[in-house]
Amino acid sequence: MRSVTLMSSGLDSVAALAIAKKTSDIVLALTFDYGQRSVGREIDYSKAICDHYGIEHRIIRLDWLKDITNTSLVNEDVDVPELSADDLSGENEAITEDSAKSVWVPNRNGIFLNIAASFAESYDCDYVIAGFNGEEAKTFPDNSKEFVDASDRCFSYSTANGVMVLAPLIDMDKQTIVNEAIEVEAPLEWSWSCYHGEDKPCGVCESCVRRARAFHEAGLKDPLMVRLGMDV
Repeated sequence: MRSVTLMSSGLDSVAALAIAKKTSDIVLALTFDYGQRSVGREIDYSKAICDHYGIEHRIIRLDWLKDITNTSLVNEDVDVPELSADDLSGENEAITEDSAKSVWVPNRNGIFLNIAASFAESYDCDYVIAGFNGEEAKTFPDNSKEFVDASDRCFSYSTANGVMVLAPLIDMDKQTIVNEAIEVEAPLEWSWSCYHGEDKPCGVCESCVRRARAFHEAGLKDPLMVRLGMDV
């Protein structure tokens, strides 16, 4: 089967690509520029991932999405929430719910999937690969299996070849994702999860904290942090 993949360079998108590559011919990766804080890092790291696998890489600009997004992932006048590992324990769901609201981008994954489905149909591909996962589905409904199923139903009408979503991480938490990614030798040294786009990950945004916790629980060093000289 042939696939197009969503590629933000984050842990999830890199792991999903590496896992799916075992059974799918991935012909194109799409990185979206919607004015997010980390866009420069995402583009550079995504290119490195695509070069590693020999996959065509396209950058899709969505300037209008930046214009209508007022949350902290795009609006630099709003502070990105800082969390701790304890905040992710589930004992106070309001913390993660507030964090999710702070970085929400209107219909982002819906837009990404529909654009990718257009490319998939044009490239005669069967699937769009996405890094949606069970852990983030608890606070981000557009990461859930229900969202994937609904998208598949939509594409059965909107694409002539019945494109479907392939989400190999849909039932996984972050620790499992780390273990599976290491197993398939995903180039995690070139994966960027931080909401910010500085030289090094901030270590305190929700995405950084989830990633660090996953590697800690897996008993592994993060290849990105090792490459950057932050965990040697």
